[in-house]
Amino acid sequence: MGIAGVSIVIAAASVVAASTFYSFQIRNQLRVRKTDLVMRLYATWDSLESQRAFHTVYWADFHDYDSAMAITGGERQLWTYLLSFYDQVGVLLRRRLIEFEMVDDLLGNSTRQIWEKVAPAIREARDRYDPRLYEHFEYLYDEITRRDAPVQPALATSATGVVGASRNA
Repeated sequence: MGIAGVSIVIAAASVVAASTFYSFQIRNQLRVRKTDLVMRLYATWDSLESQRAFHTVYWADFHDYDSAMAITGGERQLWTYLLSFYDQVGVLLRRRLIEFEMVDDLLGNSTRQIWEKVAPAIREARDRYDPRLYEHFEYLYDEITRRDAPVQPALATSATGVVGASRNA
């Protein structure tokens, strides 16, 4: 193999190395951007205003849409601020722009708590105003509860005929 052959091999190896490096850089940038997005969302959720809205709604005593609106003096801003946040996170999750595991780690418990509290009022508001109201918030809740379903051990029979629980079924 002459100098021309060696040059071709080196050039080809350089292209492979550069494309591999570029691929790793793109993958890393995507992960960093997703993490940054989730952390900015979390900073919004963790703000004093957001926490005030969450606790006002969560600890309020209401049984339908009208009594829910009454806890804030009929002003919807507090409700909209809180529920729109979860709705926006649901959009990002549905479109796979954020990782489920990160959202679940940061917001999973609060998502379950607040959805279970406000779902009847949201359903009533859907009947009155918009059948798709906060549908992405509901999607977020459904994904969190679906993925958190406990694994049911399956019964397995060993070679000796003993029946026992198996998590690998």
